Amino acid sequence: MSLFGRSPLVGKTWADGDRLEVAGTAVTLKVNRRARRVSLRLDRTRREIVATAPSPRRLPEAAAFARARAGWIAERIAELPDATPIHPGMTLTVFGEPVRLEAGTGRAKWLPAAGGEPARITAMVSDDFGGEGYARAVILMLKKRAAAVLGERTEVYAAMLGAPAPKVTVADAKGRWGSCRPGAHGQPASIRYSWRLALAPFAVADYVAAHECAHLMELNHGPRFWAHVKALVGEPKAHRAWLRAEGARLHAFGR
Repeated sequence: MSLFGRSPLVGKTWADGDRLEVAGTAVTLKVNRRARRVSLRLDRTRREIVATAPSPRRLPEAAAFARARAGWIAERIAELPDATPIHPGMTLTVFGEPVRLEAGTGRAKWLPAAGGEPARITAMVSDDFGGEGYARAVILMLKKRAAAVLGERTEVYAAMLGAPAPKVTVADAKGRWGSCRPGAHGQPASIRYSWRLALAPFAVADYVAAHECAHLMELNHGPRFWAHVKALVGEPKAHRAWLRAEGARLHAFGR
């Protein structure tokens, strides 16, 4: 008999990865066979709840548990940082340096720091889309900056490890700051980064580049992998802690 009584959710068929809504928040059901009990956790990056069950058979129980904890879910979501809209006049911190957003004409531009003034991003403001076009243009500049900086750091660390330089791309990944795919059939390895790392301090973003390059040598998180990371950037605990603490704020930017 279920711990949660005769909730209609218990009789429903659920599958790993299914989603439901509780207190206006998305809840994703997951099976983790190493788990000992049904549990809930907040995914700060995705701004959603993950309800975990030890087996597929107990997914209805996990769904019912999420419904029963609607108050807790609402409290956790309320604690997350508010969305940060993009508008002219605001100043961002990009890889640790200030960047001022300004209205401009023509295509968006990245203007380097000069004459004691910070770097600037200029883009056209159009009332037709309520600022959405301006935000897209600014994000495009940030993506280009992220690709340039992270691409350069990736080349440096790949060379230090004696590995061929991988292909580097940036995207708006929700679950990972970076991912590494090994080369195959004569093709180079590839590393993908979240462009939002541009909003992190340089040392933190640099750690992520070292982390992903270490995967060029070890496709795991075992002792030899961490030895490579530490050889490249030293002890990573502070950088990992920063991402855990501030990641939700980075993902709220531009939402």
